Amino acid sequence: MPKLSKENWKDDRVASARNGENPMVITEMRSDFAVIGDTQFLPGYCLLLPFKKVDSLNDLSVKQREEYLLDGSLIGDTIQYVCNPIRINYSIYGNTDAFLHTHIFPRYEWESAESISKPVWLYPGNHWQDDKYLFTEGQHAHMKEKLKHKLHERMKDAY
Repeated sequence: MPKLSKENWKDDRVASARNGENPMVITEMRSDFAVIGDTQFLPGYCLLLPFKKVDSLNDLSVKQREEYLLDGSLIGDTIQYVCNPIRINYSIYGNTDAFLHTHIFPRYEWESAESISKPVWLYPGNHWQDDKYLFTEGQHAHMKEKLKHKLHERMKDAY
């Protein structure tokens, strides 16, 4: 497989994580990668990417599913500790990006009543693409590092 460059790591997020070229990776877990979200309008938004690119959760063995879902919940614990949201939402779809990945969204009391009562996906399109909401090292590196540190603690406790 050709090595992905810094310019095209998004073309295959799983392979670029495996190759050490995905700058969004927080840390490697047992069978997957904890990754910070491209957008941070909900601070702490993360994803879970499996080591092996598969179509869905059902393509994993039962043991792999247990590890994958546990790791997702550890990321949720970590976001809860670092960012202090009122709840964590977990989403596995695969409709747009047709490979297994889990979105882990913190939800906050400061969100509008209209937004907090609906799925994150109903936020206006600018929240997903506007530069002011996108992850940048300058603005979010400290939070990413705190997530990494706390996630390592959680993994030690869990495994």
